[in-house]
Amino acid sequence: MTTRRVVAFGGGHGLSASLRALRHCAPELDLDITAVVTVGDDGGSSGRLRAERGGLPPGDLRQALVALAGDHPATRRSAGLFQHRFAAVPVGVPRSDGTDPGPAAGDDPGPDGPARHGAALRGTDGASAGGDGLAGHAVGNLVLCGLMELLGDPVAALEHAGAMLGAVGRVLPMSRQPVGIEARVRGADPAAPDEVRTVTGQHQVAVTTGRVESLRLTPSAPPACAEAIEAIRAADWLIFGPGSWYTSVLPHLLVPQLADAIVSTSARRLVTLNLAAEKETLGLSVADHLAALHWYLPELKVDLVLADAKAVGDPEPVERAAESLGARLVLAPVAVVDGTPRHDPAALGAALVPVLGADR
Repeated sequence: MTTRRVVAFGGGHGLSASLRALRHCAPELDLDITAVVTVGDDGGSSGRLRAERGGLPPGDLRQALVALAGDHPATRRSAGLFQHRFAAVPVGVPRSDGTDPGPAAGDDPGPDGPARHGAALRGTDGASAGGDGLAGHAVGNLVLCGLMELLGDPVAALEHAGAMLGAVGRVLPMSRQPVGIEARVRGADPAAPDEVRTVTGQHQVAVTTGRVESLRLTPSAPPACAEAIEAIRAADWLIFGPGSWYTSVLPHLLVPQLADAIVSTSARRLVTLNLAAEKETLGLSVADHLAALHWYLPELKVDLVLADAKAVGDPEPVERAAESLGARLVLAPVAVVDGTPRHDPAALGAALVPVLGADR
């Protein structure tokens, strides 16, 4: 059986779904899987670690590693550990060692003694209002942060973490340095629907209620991960999506060295479309998602666009948008059966087998 080298781009849950689907392609296909992950996250646990310790935000990298974790019970347990997120310890509730954490510094004791803040409320960044430093952090994020500091190289850290999880593929950052994401957004303030403002930070762009009109990275030309460029050049297939279009998919096209490799490689290219619009893409049609790829990388040519027929609706405008990229539209039932806009890894894998397995 011929090994097919596949490079999947993205971040977060979308990339995780794509990687799990590729896992489902076995045993029909022998795939060599590489995930190239965005490094712009600045929210939640990743944002806290990035702000406090520097280095790459680990959350999306962790998600990709877990999606590729081996099937041995021990590695599955390790994958569960990586995903475990520390909950806040409520003030006044004894710890496992029997001690009482007591009120945190800054809590205002009420008339009866206990802090009025009560059960240490968790902030929007996942941190506990009671000062619990672990609250909201995923264990895998801390492990990756520690490995990156210990080894001094994020690629080496990811290789080691992959070995810990028995990963059946490789996870690489799109750059060894973190990036910022900025968008020009029309109507970011509902009170000024025609005003265009700059929204800064991946998290803020992801939750904006306005319409994103342009996107850029800071710095504008971050150095691409050399190992990612090598993987792209050696690949048989490149897969973009599903995932948050502006904050997980398009950023790869904005790294000049990555973009050059994506355009110049002999690999075939596939785009997996989302099942529903997210906050950051409200107002964008399915066809607009494909047009955005051309807008940010005009030289990009695509071979196939994979979409769910129910999510697409009228296929004609999507077919035209696919053809403008040089691609053919393939429709397949790839959503979970409960009606939520999530890809079913088994169904998506079944749709990918005949595509990835086809000869040129």
